Amino acid sequence: MPEWIKDFLEYFLNLKAHLGELVSIYHGWVYGLLFAIIFAETGLVVTPFLPGDSLLFAAGAIAATGSLNPYLIVFLLAAAAILGDTVNYSVGRFIGPKVFKKPKSLLFNPEHLRRAHRFYEKYGGKTIVIARFMPIIRTFAPFVAGIGSMNYSRFLMYNVLGGVLWVVGLVSSGYWFGNLDIVKRNFSFVILAIIVISILPGLIEYLRNRPLKAGPEAAARKE
Repeated sequence: MPEWIKDFLEYFLNLKAHLGELVSIYHGWVYGLLFAIIFAETGLVVTPFLPGDSLLFAAGAIAATGSLNPYLIVFLLAAAAILGDTVNYSVGRFIGPKVFKKPKSLLFNPEHLRRAHRFYEKYGGKTIVIARFMPIIRTFAPFVAGIGSMNYSRFLMYNVLGGVLWVVGLVSSGYWFGNLDIVKRNFSFVILAIIVISILPGLIEYLRNRPLKAGPEAAARKE
């Protein structure tokens, strides 16, 4: 495994410790850093790899120690999530369907976009809320909504609802449970569990659809 991947995983799985160090060094500037990460993770289709769920949980755990203001964290990060989705929607509406023809690159994978599009077609506007709790799809869902020219007032309603539920739910979970002895001793495993649980719905959806795609192809081969 490349060294940079090991470093990234180490940083990711020890997010609480690193975030605590940043708070002790930069104090109030950390609010801006957290805002920027959540905004980029939800608002830029080229950064779906940034921490979302785990960062919110870690921020809540740090807030419980008194190092961060929990109310300010919730307000700022909910605003970042809502603003991020709004920007993503606007870019999708401006660019339009032609983005589906873009080739795969280091910063853009069109398959992620197609997956979010299938999800959006199945669940409609509720996708904006559901996708908040699903990494990768969370980043691409508002972009797809913009491409599909979803009514903005309807999108905004789902955007605000999903953003608030996502931030309040995970920050509160970190605040109330992140500093329990059993969680502190196994924080890396907790973060890993959050990641696995987050991607589970998308994985189940993928596995459910695989036979449907393979069926016609297999039938065609037999003919």
